[in-house]
Amino acid sequence: MAESKPRMQVRYEETIRKALADLHSYQNPHQIPRVEKITLNMGVGAATGDKKVLDLAYEAMTEIAGQKPVVTLARKSIAGFRLREGMPIGCMVTLRRQRMFEFLDRLISIVLPRVRDFRGINRNAFDGSGNYTLGLSEQLVFSELNPDKFTRPQGMNITIVTSAKTNDEARDLLTQFGMPFKAEKKKKTDAA
Repeated sequence: MAESKPRMQVRYEETIRKALADLHSYQNPHQIPRVEKITLNMGVGAATGDKKVLDLAYEAMTEIAGQKPVVTLARKSIAGFRLREGMPIGCMVTLRRQRMFEFLDRLISIVLPRVRDFRGINRNAFDGSGNYTLGLSEQLVFSELNPDKFTRPQGMNITIVTSAKTNDEARDLLTQFGMPFKAEKKKKTDAA
């Protein structure tokens, strides 16, 4: 039995690629930007004092991503934070292919609308190479998580890595996927 493609992947292949090719008039189909991977990163500073906090973050990340995360270790010791080199202080996951498209679909259609007082995401949070990073302050916006089990608020960073060469190309790509960017502020003109 062949697996069906995720909704966002079908949308990219059937409509978004053509729209981007028309918008930027690419000569080669390989120039058309695509999403390469999505990285989820959860730093757990409280893990230095209580290992159970890291275990809960690990479980939450597993449920959100659908695959097991990698535990990240401290690179150097910082006495002020009671941190020793090699201590586990967070977890991260890299999503590719089908899981990446499924996560992107859930992020755009379910998670972001559930964020409290949501008015769109920052349209300028690109890194100059076409990659977009977004921070969530609460993991419970993911409907997979049981709020009775995960009571401690824990944030995460989500980085969407694209093959776009510029920020504008990446913004056009994510806009085609339906990413809810804030509206551009109109510049005031003097009528005097």
